[in-house]
Amino acid sequence: MITGTIKSQVDQIWNAFWSGGISNPMEVIEQMTYLLFIKRLDEMQTVKEKKANRTKQPIENPIFNTRQKKLRWSHFKELGDPGLLYHIVSEEVFPFIKKLGGQYGDSTYATHMKDARFTIPNPALLAKVVDMLDAIPMEDRDTKGDLYEYMLGKIASAGQNGQFRTPRHIIKLMVEMMAPKPSDTICDPACGTAGFLVAASEYLNQHHSDEIYADKKSAKRFNEKTFHGFDFDSTMLRVGSMNMLLHGVENPAIENRDSLSEGYAGVEGEFSLILANPPFAGSLDYESTAKDLQAIVKTKKTELLFVALFLRLLKAGGRAAVIVPDGVLFGSSKAHKALHRMLVEDHKLDGIVSMPSGVFRPYAGVSTAILLFTKTNSGGTDDVWFYDMQADGYSLDDKRNELDGTKHDSNNLPDILKRWQHRKAEAKRGRTEQSFLVPKAEIAGNDYDLSINRYKQVAYEEVQHESPQKILAELKTLESEIMRGIKELEGMLQ
Repeated sequence: MITGTIKSQVDQIWNAFWSGGISNPMEVIEQMTYLLFIKRLDEMQTVKEKKANRTKQPIENPIFNTRQKKLRWSHFKELGDPGLLYHIVSEEVFPFIKKLGGQYGDSTYATHMKDARFTIPNPALLAKVVDMLDAIPMEDRDTKGDLYEYMLGKIASAGQNGQFRTPRHIIKLMVEMMAPKPSDTICDPACGTAGFLVAASEYLNQHHSDEIYADKKSAKRFNEKTFHGFDFDSTMLRVGSMNMLLHGVENPAIENRDSLSEGYAGVEGEFSLILANPPFAGSLDYESTAKDLQAIVKTKKTELLFVALFLRLLKAGGRAAVIVPDGVLFGSSKAHKALHRMLVEDHKLDGIVSMPSGVFRPYAGVSTAILLFTKTNSGGTDDVWFYDMQADGYSLDDKRNELDGTKHDSNNLPDILKRWQHRKAEAKRGRTEQSFLVPKAEIAGNDYDLSINRYKQVAYEEVQHESPQKILAELKTLESEIMRGIKELEGMLQ
C-alpha cells in the first residue's frame, strides 16, 4: 500500500497534469507510467553497474550502452533546460523505450507499445513532472501498480468497471498458497497491470531460479511460455507489459482479448494455474458471450461467467486461486446453484477464504472470498477447507493504514498460509475456530451453499446477571444517597 507522503506527491503531479492541459485521467495515468518506467530502467542499470564494479565483470545485459548515457533519467533530470529536456525525452528516450522489446511483432511488449504516444504538451509541464516523480521511491515495490491503484481511485468510473487493483499482499498470499512450479503455465484472464503474473514470476525466481535458468531452453520457456495475460484495454496491456519487463520477464503472452466473448470460444485446456481477480457486478448480452460458457452456466453475470471460463481454460489437474464476490458463494439462482454443484461434484473444491469487506477499500466495499479449486472432470471433493479471515495487516477503513503484521489479531495472512499447507491437520478443529473442514456430504445437504456462515458456529459465552432483588436493593441505596445529598445542598442554601 502506498503511504500518505506518496499520495500527496501523486496528487501534486495529477494537479500539474490537469493545469498543464491533460484532463483525460487515463491519459494522465499512461504518461506517468511511461516516465516511471524510464526512471526505473535507469535504477536497474545502476544496480547492474554496481554489481559489475563489485565483481570486476562486464555489465550483465546492459539496458543502456555507453553512447546512450543522455537517455538515462539520472542524466536528463539534471539538465536544467526544459526545452532540451523535452527534446531528449520526446525525440530520443520515448522512441528508445518503444523499441526495447524489439520491432513490432517481436514481442508482446513491442506489439502493445506500437500505438503508444508521448502526449505531454510542453517543456514546462514535463520538467515539473520529472522533478516531482524523481522524489517518489521505486525500490522493492510494485510502485507502478500501487500508483495506478491510487490514481484509479480518483476516477469516477473506477469502481464501476472493476479496474481497481488487487492489494499486493493478497496477491502474494494467493501465489504462495498455489506455490507455482517452473513447469506451470500460468494465466490471468483479466490481468490489468499484471500484478498476479508479476508476483508469480517473483515466486518462481525466489524458489526455483536454478531450474528456470538451468539452460537456454528453460530460460526461454520462463520468458515466453510460462505467463499469459488477457485484457481488452490497450492502456492496461501496455502497463502490464512494462511491469513484466521490469520484473525480468522478457516476452510474456499478454494479449488483447475479451476473455468472455464469442470470438475466443473454444480456447480450452491450455493452462495449469489460474490466478485472477475478475471484474465484479457486470452483465453481458447472451449474444456477445461465448456459447461454450453459456453451456457451462446459463447467465449474464460476469462473475459467474468468469468462474465458468476458469474451468474451461484449465487443463485437467489444473488449479485456480481466484477472488469472487460473496454473492457467488451463497447466491440461490439456478445459475449459482449449477456452478456450486459443478465445483463440488464434477471437480475438486479445495477451499474458500472469506475476506472482510474492507480489503478493497477505498475503491469498493464489497465482501469477497478467495476460491481455490482443481479441475478434475471426475469429482474428488472430500472435505472443503474454510477460513474466516478477519484481518489482513491493514485497517479496514478507507485509510487502510498498515498495522503490526506480527500480531495475529491484526494480520491473519501468515496463519492462513500455514493452515492451508497443513490442511489434513484441520480435521480436529471445531466449527467455532477460524478455520475448519466441511465434508462434501454436508455441503450437498445444504443445496451446495458455499457461504462460510452456513457452516461456522458461534461460541456464545454465558453471562451471569445479578438477581432482580439485588439490583433493586442497589437502586434503593443509590436513591437514598442522592436524597441525602439534596438535603445537604438545601441546608447550605438556607
